[in-house]
Amino acid sequence: MGIEVKLSAEVGSRDVRHLVWLRERLGEAAADMVVLTTGERPYRRPDGVAVVPLALLGP
Repeated sequence: MGIEVKLSAEVGSRDVRHLVWLRERLGEAAADMVVLTTGERPYRRPDGVAVVPLALLGP
């Protein structure tokens, strides 16, 4: 699993380029790719990277 943390609510293609690169190198060994953000809602990008607000990880 690859995880990045961004101090932004918006996530663009440039923000996930290293996760996409890592997934290409790891292939099936990559369980998932996640970006933790300051945003308000979780979603999955068209490239498969999950975007998860930090606030969902704890109280």
